[in-house]
Amino acid sequence: MGTIIKKKIKGINYYYYVESKRIDGKSKYVNQKYLGSADKILKMVNESGKSLQDQVLYAHEVTFGSVALLYDIAMRLDIVSIIDEVVPKRNQGASVGMYILTAAINRAVSPASTNGLKEWYEKTSLPHMTGLKSTLFTPQNFWNNTDITVEQLRTIEDRIFQKSIRTFDINTGDLIYDATNFFTYIDTMNPSGLAKRGHDKAKRNDLETVGLALLVTPDFSVPVLSETYPGNRGDSTQFSDMMEQLKLRYRAIVGKDAQITIVFDRGNNSESNLDLLESEGLGFHYVGGLKKNQVTELFAVSKSNYKPLSCPEDAPEKYKSLTTYRMRATVLGREATTVIVYNPELEKGQLQGIQINIEKTKSELLEIQGKLLKRSKGELKKGKEPTFESVSKAVSKILDHREYMDDIFEYEILEKDNHIFLTFSDSEDKLNVIREEQLGKTALFTDRSDMSDYEIISAYRSAWHVESSFKQMKDTGFLTVRPIFHWTDQRIAVHIFVCVLAYRLCGLLRKELHRKGIECSINQYLKSMNSINRVTTFYGDIKKPKKVEAFISGDELSSRIEESYKLQEKYYC
Repeated sequence: MGTIIKKKIKGINYYYYVESKRIDGKSKYVNQKYLGSADKILKMVNESGKSLQDQVLYAHEVTFGSVALLYDIAMRLDIVSIIDEVVPKRNQGASVGMYILTAAINRAVSPASTNGLKEWYEKTSLPHMTGLKSTLFTPQNFWNNTDITVEQLRTIEDRIFQKSIRTFDINTGDLIYDATNFFTYIDTMNPSGLAKRGHDKAKRNDLETVGLALLVTPDFSVPVLSETYPGNRGDSTQFSDMMEQLKLRYRAIVGKDAQITIVFDRGNNSESNLDLLESEGLGFHYVGGLKKNQVTELFAVSKSNYKPLSCPEDAPEKYKSLTTYRMRATVLGREATTVIVYNPELEKGQLQGIQINIEKTKSELLEIQGKLLKRSKGELKKGKEPTFESVSKAVSKILDHREYMDDIFEYEILEKDNHIFLTFSDSEDKLNVIREEQLGKTALFTDRSDMSDYEIISAYRSAWHVESSFKQMKDTGFLTVRPIFHWTDQRIAVHIFVCVLAYRLCGLLRKELHRKGIECSINQYLKSMNSINRVTTFYGDIKKPKKVEAFISGDELSSRIEESYKLQEKYYC
C-alpha cells in the first residue's frame, strides 16, 4: 500500500508517493515518485476536475504528407549531395542543394515565389526534418546561394539522370521530345537573352516569352534532359540544338553512344531535323507524325485496304479497334516506313465537331443572306452598300475560320438590279469524301522498318506524355512554372530548373507508386498527401504548457501511400 511522505529540502517541503516493503526484516521504499510542492499538488487537484477540452490552449498544424514524400525520394536520390558537389559553399546555414530542393518541393505542392518561400517553409515539417530554421530561406539568401551557371545546371541534371537510371531502372531506349514556352512579366526593355517576344503558345504575344525543351520517358513522363532557350527561337532550330545536347550529355552519362528512338510530333518535321538525326554524328532513330500534304498517297489509300491492327495480348483495349495500312514512301526527301492508322472513335469525335461547325457556319451565312435580302427590299439602309468583293471577302472569312467548311460549302454571289444576293448549300457528298480520305486517320513514319505497326503507333501515342508534362507545368495548383517574375537569365534558368526538378521527383514517385500497385496521377497523390498534417496541441499552464503531437488521418489513397513508405515513423519516431 502506498503513502505520501514529506521531505524538507532547503526549507521547502516536497511531497512523494512511496510504497514500502519489508526486506530482511527492515521496511524499505521499493517505489518512489516525486509529486511536487504543496502548490503544485493543489494545482494538479484543481486541474483534475477540468475536462481535457477545457485544458487545451492552442494547436499548431504543419504540412507533412506531401513534403515528406518528396523529401524522402530526394534523399534517396542524393539530390542535395549531387548539387552540393557541383556547387559547393561554406559549411554554414543551408547548402545550395538544400535551397534548390526546398524550392522544388514548394513548387510541387504549394507554388510560391521566393518572397513566400520562408513563410511556407515554416508552416511545413521541413524545419523538423532538415534541422534548418526558416529564417535561412529569405529571397536574398536564396538568390545569394543559387548563383548557378547553365553549365553547372546541366552537370547537376546529368548526374541526377545517372542516379535515376540506376535507382529506378529507367529505360532510355525511347525518348519523347517537345518544346513549349512560358510568358514572363519582364519589362520589354530588359536586355534578357532568354525572355524574348515570340509566338507564345498561351496567346500572350504581348509579353516576353521563355522556351523550354524537354526529353521525357514514355512511362510516367520522367524528364531526362531539359533546356531553357530564347522565346523567339523557332521549334526546328531548338530541336537540332537539343539533339546535339542529348548526344553529348548521354555519352558522358552512360559512357557510350546512345541507341535511342526519338518520338516527336508534326511540328518538328523538317528535312534538316531528319538529316541531323540520321547523321553519323548522332545516329538516332525516330518516329514522327505526318501532315496530309507530306504523304498524300498514303491518305489516298481506301480504308477497304486497311487491316486490323495486330496487338499483343496485354495491349490496351483502345488499340484493338484500330486498322492500319503500311507502305514505303518518300517522306521529306528520304525513303521511310509509313503507317496510316484509322480510329473509328477518332472519326466519331471529329465528325461531331464538323456537324457543330456546319450549323455555326450556316447560321453566319444565313445572317449575311438575310441582310442582303433586306437591303434589296429597302428594309435595311444603314451601313456601307455591299459589293461583290466585300460579300466574297466576308463569306471566305467565315469558311476559312473553321476546318473543312471551305470544302463542304458551295456558294454563289449574284448581282441583280444593282443588288447583291448570296446563295449557299452544304454538300453531303463532299463531307463523305472527307470522311473517307481524312477523318479518323493519323499518318506516322519511322526509319525503323523492324518496328511493327503496333510498336510504331504505341511509340507515337506515348508523345502525349510530354504534352501532359507541359500541361502539368502550366497547372495553377501544383508544379506550375508561371508566372515568371525574374529579370535575369541566370535566375530564369534556375527557376525553370527548379520546376523541372520538381516534376522529375513527382514523375519518379508516380513510377514507384505504380510498382507498389498504387495507380494515381501526380495531382491525385499530391492532393491526397496534403491532407496528412502534423498537429501539436498545447494544454495546461500557458506559461509552461504540455503538448500532445498527432497526425491528421488521410483518405484511403494517402493511407496506402503512408503505409508503404512509413513516413511518420521515419521522420518523427
